[in-house]
Amino acid sequence: MILDRFKVDGQVAVVTGAGRGIGAATAVALAEAGADVVISARHSKQLAEVAARIERAGRRAHIVKADLMDLDAVASLAQAAYDEFGRLDIVINNVGGTIPNALMDTDPAYLEEAFHFNVSTAHALVRASVPHLLRNENGGSIVNISSVMGRASARGYLAYGTAKAALAHYTRLAAEDLSPTIRVNAIAVGSVLTSALEFVASDEATMNEMTSKTPLGKVGEPEDIAAAALYLSSRAGAFITGKVIEVDGGLQVPNLDLKLPDLVSRSSTTEGASK
Repeated sequence: MILDRFKVDGQVAVVTGAGRGIGAATAVALAEAGADVVISARHSKQLAEVAARIERAGRRAHIVKADLMDLDAVASLAQAAYDEFGRLDIVINNVGGTIPNALMDTDPAYLEEAFHFNVSTAHALVRASVPHLLRNENGGSIVNISSVMGRASARGYLAYGTAKAALAHYTRLAAEDLSPTIRVNAIAVGSVLTSALEFVASDEATMNEMTSKTPLGKVGEPEDIAAAALYLSSRAGAFITGKVIEVDGGLQVPNLDLKLPDLVSRSSTTEGASK
């Protein structure tokens, strides 16, 4: 049956930023499809709640509380998966994000921090995971969570968009290096209702503008991204590598032209610029 291709029975996954939102939804989706999951984030309570959902799906969860800005900590997750479950098949690089900031308030350190959090962390885990993935007969799958802002433009997203664009191209390059044994893909996420979107969701005018620019007329749910991650991780996506799948409600406009007046006003001065 075609649905069997979406199963990941007996496989082991690592999901970063798994305490809530897209990471939590993806960890649970992989468990429901048959995988045991190593989940990592900063908050123990959130991880415990996700672990309980994984266990209710009949699979095992291993919690690693960590500050994933620490490259050694994020890299250690690959070995944690092997030590706990004896294998590693799927890597979901979900941790990342950057608060919108005006250009003149984005100093070089802020830009470097955005790159570190969104790209360097992914690379650290990929490098640590490759030896374990190569132990599998069919290799494994890596999925990086990028963003529509890696190809669109809007005020305030210079650091975030630049980092996510880098992650998207990193995906293409890594797929070439690791083929044919390990598949590497990414998801360009559109507007998804998670805690990271709270600053937008709380403003009705901005929310209306965002949904009006999305052909489907709505924001996404974490499960929309989780479903795509499962597809790319499973045999259903076995003939896909080096691709950035757009899960964004149909966005085609290269410039979203979202109005963030508080950021625009600060960009007119260099005085007091900070992160």
